[in-house]
Amino acid sequence: MYDLAVIGGGPAGCAAAIMAARSLRRVLLLERGRFPRHKVCGEFISGEATGLLEQLLAPPYRYLIEDAPRICRARIFAGHSTVDVEIEPSAISIPRIDLDRALWHSAIQAGVDAREHLAVEAINVERPRSASRAATTYSVTIAGQSFPARALLHAGGRWSFLTSHVVRVHARKKRWIGLKAHFLEPRPSASVDLYFFPGGYCGVQPVSSTKQEDGGTLVNVCAMVDAQVARSLTEIFDCHAQLSSRSRNWQPAGSPVSTAPLLFHPPEPVRGCLLQAGDAATFVDPFIGDGISLALRSGSLAADCLQAFFAGHATLAQAAENYRTRYHQTLSPIFRASSRLRTMLNWPDLVLSPAMFLLAKSPGLTRRLVAMTR
Repeated sequence: MYDLAVIGGGPAGCAAAIMAARSLRRVLLLERGRFPRHKVCGEFISGEATGLLEQLLAPPYRYLIEDAPRICRARIFAGHSTVDVEIEPSAISIPRIDLDRALWHSAIQAGVDAREHLAVEAINVERPRSASRAATTYSVTIAGQSFPARALLHAGGRWSFLTSHVVRVHARKKRWIGLKAHFLEPRPSASVDLYFFPGGYCGVQPVSSTKQEDGGTLVNVCAMVDAQVARSLTEIFDCHAQLSSRSRNWQPAGSPVSTAPLLFHPPEPVRGCLLQAGDAATFVDPFIGDGISLALRSGSLAADCLQAFFAGHATLAQAAENYRTRYHQTLSPIFRASSRLRTMLNWPDLVLSPAMFLLAKSPGLTRRLVAMTR
């Protein structure tokens, strides 16, 4: 019997597994993919999350934080305007192929039973048949074998067989897709640059602090776009004149990856007694650059809320309700703020340009808006 079964080995799942295992709980961590793997991700980690990431990583992998390029500002290109925003504390950039692998092996070193390349086939809930057996247990089925657990955390991303009907309804609306690739750029800016255009945006930032042999530096190029506007990075570059001009100096450093659908919906941190973390709970608008941070924080929060249940001081339902409450208190405001900012950045240029001018002249207001997304 495992204390906790975690479905999904990304940042949210690994964070929950590591925290639970370090509290001497028996944890099963399941990942349907195989490491190393590429993921569509801006690879931006906010300064507010680096302390938590350092706690989660086993000592051999903390060099990723030390060697990561520092991102001290953001440049927003929207309409015909540009706003330069200071990022304090500074963020870092780590390729997901390195981050995910480091978190996975950190979980193993913490004592987690981590199994990759295994897809969960079914989840069974075994309810008590008598007062002497008052606890509900879960059974996770993989390749015909069942693994019982006292609690279950879904951290398997935006779309899986566990995705609720409410979320599936949202999938029938506007279809957003995500695309990412690495390129070599001769002299990239030490900033995260966000290029907005009707129907989407594209973010660019360095993901390495060292130059390659040809003098180029590795940059991450990640975009979210309406599928009716563009379906490739080349088409996305053509949607913004400054981005198109900049991209002519890039050399591909790997094949592009894509993902769909990208679904925006109200947070769903709990379903019954099933806890959900990371994108499984909800998907934050990527332009705010806090997706990895929210995944780490929600996974850690879920593990913390389950401690009272594991110790026998609360029922699973009470632990789940505590997680729901704390999630909405600490994380839900970020999703609301990102939605409002997205609405603003989609204003017609006649309205957007004066707003951008005001932000450019009001660094205090700009810092406050950034703080709302953290």
